[in-house]
Amino acid sequence: MATLSIASILAESAVRHSDRTAVVMGESRTTYADLWLDARRYAAALRDTAGIGPGDKVAVLIPNVPDFPTTYYGVLALGAVVVPVHALLKAEEIAYVLQDSGAKALVCAGPLLGEGAKGAELANVPVLTVLGGGDSGLTALDAAAREAEPLETYVQREPADDAVILYTSGTTGKPKGAVLSHLNVVMNVTISAFDVIGLRPDDVILGCLPLFHSFGQTCAMNSGFRAGATLVLMPRFEGPAALDAIGAYGVTVFEGVPTMYIALLEAARSAGGDLPQLRIAVSGGASLPMTVMDAWRETFGSEIYEGYGLSETSPVATFNHESIGRKPGTVGTPIWGVEVEIAKAEVEDAIELVGTGEIGEVVIRGHNVFTGYLGNDDATRAAIVDGWFRSGDLGTKDADGFVAIVDRKKDMVLRGGFNVYPREVEEVLLRHPAVGQVAVIAVPDATHGEEVCAVVVRSPEGADATADEIVAWSREHLAAYKYPRVVHFVDAFPLGPSGKVLKRELVARFAG
Repeated sequence: MATLSIASILAESAVRHSDRTAVVMGESRTTYADLWLDARRYAAALRDTAGIGPGDKVAVLIPNVPDFPTTYYGVLALGAVVVPVHALLKAEEIAYVLQDSGAKALVCAGPLLGEGAKGAELANVPVLTVLGGGDSGLTALDAAAREAEPLETYVQREPADDAVILYTSGTTGKPKGAVLSHLNVVMNVTISAFDVIGLRPDDVILGCLPLFHSFGQTCAMNSGFRAGATLVLMPRFEGPAALDAIGAYGVTVFEGVPTMYIALLEAARSAGGDLPQLRIAVSGGASLPMTVMDAWRETFGSEIYEGYGLSETSPVATFNHESIGRKPGTVGTPIWGVEVEIAKAEVEDAIELVGTGEIGEVVIRGHNVFTGYLGNDDATRAAIVDGWFRSGDLGTKDADGFVAIVDRKKDMVLRGGFNVYPREVEEVLLRHPAVGQVAVIAVPDATHGEEVCAVVVRSPEGADATADEIVAWSREHLAAYKYPRVVHFVDAFPLGPSGKVLKRELVARFAG
């Protein structure tokens, strides 16, 4: 019987890189040997205090602190399944995740117990705490782990066994639990670490992406551990603090979403002087505007390598590999062992591929595609058609195999029978000096069905810009059916857990 476990990532690095620093948090440093020992102690404590065993679901509500990887690998060492929980969820939302996943226990950080404990009570799920909270009468997992005899090694699992359940953002209806197998994660981590990003043991990664999200979990934490690199944890991302951390800890690898790059550029403009140098900068999670790429190059003297993926694809599906070459404005080529094509978006019950350069829905198949949505066969059948995963994203693929993301299928604006792709309009608007950030959405229109609406965060230079000015400028640079007739200004965008702009909230505010 073939066996495979995500836990082997940390177990192997604890042997190969035993004395190297795995995790940094402020002044605290934890070696690979000690991190794996702590994880095995946590595993023993989970087994002894909560009866956790192979196949059991354990929810984890912990921010970016060392207890997250310790708990994550402790759960996996038992052969159990990790259910990461978004750190900003409210009690009822947490209860839904616990009930839907069938979690046997919730491991919750003390500072998050307010909502975490309420959610667990609603779901009738026992709570174990880390980082305080033991005085509330709950079991302190970290304290129990200090007294526990560590597991000798991890429990073996089969490649197709469930390993991690990632809950989607729930843009339509309730969130769905995307189930990833050990094979999904180990393959994606290994390819990301060595073939895609090209990590080395001497790399230092800034761990500012939330570890409960697939991007930070796979590409920063797990890929970093696979390569024997060092992960510097930031519980909360802020541009100035991140810039300081890059310099203070000798960070060589930065991974972030576009809003993080924008914040770092703003921090760099304020800081002035010599800026820290990075070996690698990786962007994902949302399309990166070309203006940000250009500003980054001018400011930091390095390129940003953009990739693409979803929670359902473990997450990496394509990347601008340095070895293959990069094309700015694209998300690169498929990673090893994965196929990415473009299919007719309007055909839902079959996959019909389109020609080179044509716009359609991005479809994916390979070792990275999840096993399905937990307990939701209908949603799984709608998402995986003819062996392909339907991403819900619109894109194109050129003759060299480079994929470009046009937009989310559901975000497309249908104005008077013409398709308007928000990202295209956003790229143009970002060239206006008054526009710091922009999100284009559809608003109802009696004449055209939908109208193009631009929601703008003004740049420092554009404090006095008016909506009429933006509309007039857009008219000169965009086709008549594309330019926004409606402009709203906001101080900041609502952001999701990974820093993505939550367009659904803007739609609810301005188009609802």
